Amino acid sequence: MPVAPPRPKPLPLNALRAFEAAARLGGFSAAATELGVSAGAISAHVKTLEDELGAPLFERTARGVALTALGHKALPDLTKAFDTLGQATLTMRALAQPQVVHIVTLPSIAQLWLSPRLPELRAAEPEIEVSLTAEETPPNLKRAPFDIYLFFGGDLGDPIAEDAIFPVCAPALAHRLTTPEDLANVTCLSDSTWFDDWQIWVAAARPGWAFTPRGPVFSLYALAVEEALNGAGVLMGHRALVQPHLDSGRLVAPFETVVTLPDRLKLWSPRAVRSQTPVGRVVEWLRKTA
Repeated sequence: MPVAPPRPKPLPLNALRAFEAAARLGGFSAAATELGVSAGAISAHVKTLEDELGAPLFERTARGVALTALGHKALPDLTKAFDTLGQATLTMRALAQPQVVHIVTLPSIAQLWLSPRLPELRAAEPEIEVSLTAEETPPNLKRAPFDIYLFFGGDLGDPIAEDAIFPVCAPALAHRLTTPEDLANVTCLSDSTWFDDWQIWVAAARPGWAFTPRGPVFSLYALAVEEALNGAGVLMGHRALVQPHLDSGRLVAPFETVVTLPDRLKLWSPRAVRSQTPVGRVVEWLRKTA
């Protein structure tokens, strides 16, 4: 009876995924952020893979890591393979749950722009279920299990709304703000992601004025908006996110200067969207209501 030769031991999938991300992104920390694990876990996975292969994939130096010749050679095929796996996952999810539309966006967009629109969307498309995920940075567009991406800026996607910045505050605080220089005498609310917004606006409103906002910095823009509504200070408002509060009168814009930002709100889908599919109907609805 013929005896089949022993099969080679397969390399660990998680270790391959960790190596591919670290090699593509240029380091263990960036790979950890993308995969949602610690940098130590990425390092351990890569070490496991190197031990299995009996050869190094990275050169470790005091300045970081660099790919070896073996690592360079392996990366393109692994990237293509994981991209293909990501697309297959999207297809399986779409076929298994055809009425569920998965959206990923910034926390600020989720809380202030998209969430208020969801009741109207549910009324317009009652058979479609929307799953919403908030992330600070766009995930890997070829692999993450999302149907629709909503983020400011970026190279992909169609712009659906412009954005502009200008100071906003509760009406009770507005009487203290006659000129931009009055900002030096009030609490200024800032967002950690968009902390430079103050300097961008001041450069347009008062060129040459050296202004540093004085006040708390929030990790979530929605919290800063809530504090502005409570009268706690002046916030650099993003029109796309605070317009409903301006329309209701709960916030006012005390100055005339408005700075339009180059990064518009963009919508992108990783798959070809047909108008009659659930994803296509949600995309069309979002564009109409933006």
